[in-house]
Amino acid sequence: MIIFGIGIDVVEVERISLSLTEFGIRFSNKVFTRLEQDYCESQKHPAIHYAARFAAKEAVAKALGTGIGKQLGWLDVEVSRRSSGEPEVSLRGDGKIFAEANNITQIKISLTHAEHYAAANAVVLCEA
Repeated sequence: MIIFGIGIDVVEVERISLSLTEFGIRFSNKVFTRLEQDYCESQKHPAIHYAARFAAKEAVAKALGTGIGKQLGWLDVEVSRRSSGEPEVSLRGDGKIFAEANNITQIKISLTHAEHYAAANAVVLCEA
């Protein structure tokens, strides 16, 4: 396997919190899958967890080299947790098609968050 790309993103938690307040379910449904929403809403401070997932989606889009747009939509990247607590990414829709076309075999992510910021990085691996 070789590295296809790497990406990183930092998000202000307040920015996501304001979007959740101002646009409500329209924002949530546009950017986050039902699984992601259920997880975030089950936490004591949902906005921090939404922000970490937002950063992860951006980091993955950067690592794929597509950005969020025509080739990759917000809902094409889903962040979940393994039973160990480790975050993992699943690609769906156009994201899955892009990954298959480019022999992408694995995406590793790391998330972190504090009171004011959330960050994520992603490493995309593919077959040579």
